[in-house]
Amino acid sequence: MFDSPSPEALARCHTVAFEGLDARRVEVQCAVTAGLPGFAVVGLPDKAVSEARERVRTALQAMAIALPSKRITVNLSPADLPKEGSHFDLPIALALLAALGILPPDRVEEAVALGELSLDGRLVPVIGALPTALAAGEDDRVLLCPAACGAEAAWVGATPVFAAKSLADLIAHLTDRAPLDPARPGEIRDDPTTGCLSEVRGQERAKRALEIAAAGRHHMLMVGSPGSGKSMLAARLPGILPPLSAPEALETSMIQSLAGLLDEGGISRTRPYRAPHHTASMAAVVGGGRGAKPGEISLAHNGVLFLDEFPEYARAVLETLRQPIETGEVVVARANAHVTYPCRFLLIAAANPCRCGQLYDAGQACGRAPQCGAEYMGKISGPLMDRFDLRLEVPPVSYADLDLPPSGDTSAEIAKRVAAARDIQSARFAEIGAAARVNADAEGALLDRIATPDKAGKDLLLKAAERFHLTARGYHRVLRLARTIADLDGAETVGQPHIAEAVGYRLIGAQSV
Repeated sequence: MFDSPSPEALARCHTVAFEGLDARRVEVQCAVTAGLPGFAVVGLPDKAVSEARERVRTALQAMAIALPSKRITVNLSPADLPKEGSHFDLPIALALLAALGILPPDRVEEAVALGELSLDGRLVPVIGALPTALAAGEDDRVLLCPAACGAEAAWVGATPVFAAKSLADLIAHLTDRAPLDPARPGEIRDDPTTGCLSEVRGQERAKRALEIAAAGRHHMLMVGSPGSGKSMLAARLPGILPPLSAPEALETSMIQSLAGLLDEGGISRTRPYRAPHHTASMAAVVGGGRGAKPGEISLAHNGVLFLDEFPEYARAVLETLRQPIETGEVVVARANAHVTYPCRFLLIAAANPCRCGQLYDAGQACGRAPQCGAEYMGKISGPLMDRFDLRLEVPPVSYADLDLPPSGDTSAEIAKRVAAARDIQSARFAEIGAAARVNADAEGALLDRIATPDKAGKDLLLKAAERFHLTARGYHRVLRLARTIADLDGAETVGQPHIAEAVGYRLIGAQSV
């Protein structure tokens, strides 16, 4: 056994408290002193952290480790930082064992730990292993965590990760009686196929719009009758997007780790696809709730956010999307939290043309057509509509088209063209030294530099801006869209055909362009 430290030489362990994607360092200090027997946890703990003392006490009793009849005080420093979650169980237990002389204090102090304790001493997986591993690597400390979190945390590769099934295993490791092997990264998860675009009958213009949207990460709005294939088209969009790069996969997985969506370290290179129901609350879509957790727009970071029945979402939810669409991040402000999450997503919205959905069919439309259509689409404000680069009507599919075999390019063929266009953009921005990743990120002087059209294209753009009353934002979005179309064609300069096609995708709902 190791000598029990004096109160002046506290036993310490380290862990983290989460503020958004940031893992704030927390020092767990434990002292065992003379006085009335008791076990106190101080340092602004929430209910789950306060209950840790009972889980720790019972787990130690299950391992035949009796607590002395002394005063046990655990301080979570800094004391003014709110501590939430059950992952404080393991660092509290390790600091206590070091204070009792059961574990070497220096080995415990050089570690970052997180994990929940069951009453029999087993370690239960918790969320946030990935950002915790990053924090441990930055501080040159080892990470101790439950076995189920090891494969996830090992993806960082910046620090040794020791994952144990129980507290007894960690005690044996820290006392060198049975050292653990470092955890290895989990296998890359192969997500199921999303289907092929060639399976979509007709809708060639919509397929072309999806290709453009994927190539430059341009937001798109589809308006069409029920059953015209809007949801089917959107569901196949991830199949034509390039795989996540290593930095993008880490960014996306950090958010999924905080949301508890990583399964046994199964990090995926497939871009996320999120499709919340139109009854979802603002906290569910934007983020917030208890602990200011990430919402759907952040879970779709570097991927696709599909909002079906777009006008049916609460007006407050729709209007809150305006700022994240422009900036690529969302600030969730609460009384006890103020956190920022990244949310650089590709928004695909779908809507019926009116409440009954039959506006385009004169034989089935209601008696209030076309006024009902204007009222229904009026639920989408002009400024929000202005943020869609592509807008198109998706006509109903005829019965004759449904009997035809799959036609058009496959998703794999379209994905090659999209990847080639993105490679062109990456090379262009790298040569310029810009921070932008795709054409949708370009603005200001950078947009003028890469997307200034030739004379014929500029003349057409000016005429279109005057004819359709384009706003300044709309004008620049046409330029970005034209630049992507030119990249798909392999053209160095934005020409008149590229401008013409880009303008054609902004004519739906011309009153709000």
